[in-house]
Amino acid sequence: MDKTSSAPAGPRGVKRGRNPRGQGEQLREDIVGAALRLLDELGDDQALSMRAVAREVGVAATSVYIHFADRDALVLAALERFHRELVEAIDEAETDAADPAAKLRARVLLLGRWVQRHPGLYKVLHESTLNQRVAMSFKQELAERTTAAVQRCIDAGLAPADDAAAVSLDLRAAVHGAVSMRVNQPDLPWPPLEVQVDRFLAKLVGLPPTPGCRPD
Repeated sequence: MDKTSSAPAGPRGVKRGRNPRGQGEQLREDIVGAALRLLDELGDDQALSMRAVAREVGVAATSVYIHFADRDALVLAALERFHRELVEAIDEAETDAADPAAKLRARVLLLGRWVQRHPGLYKVLHESTLNQRVAMSFKQELAERTTAAVQRCIDAGLAPADDAAAVSLDLRAAVHGAVSMRVNQPDLPWPPLEVQVDRFLAKLVGLPPTPGCRPD
């Protein structure tokens, strides 16, 4: 199962009955899941409507407004849930890696692969009008974990001593720039993601190149 695909699957537009008493929270989760599916398809928070979400869940639009005051509140809740599950998936991706350098590489690759699977959600998470208007403080968690991963490489002597926060920022800027360009300019002659990530890790973090990587 794709752990970053949290939106529950199910028949679209099928009218559902009234939730039993005490199951309002399940309806809220279903609404968030429906919003995630639609946002991934649309790639634009402004194109999402509360009525479309209601149809996706199979409820009246008034049921959506009971849980979310407006579209911004719903989109923010959807992005926060998706980001949380993305962080968990990235943490899990590094569990089988042998050393801090391999763990950092696994983290970066998982992020890139997630974007390849969910370009629409990536655009909403980082390029939407909501992102420009609302401080999404939850995104800082992933940045902090990347910095910690870089610091572990430095502490283990696998990367040169440096300011881990500054190195992490450079790495994240390069990775996000690359994946954003892949989303918005897919016809460019892109190298395999693994090759590009290895170049970033060698040039920006100072990790030894992995076999087959040509950082120059």
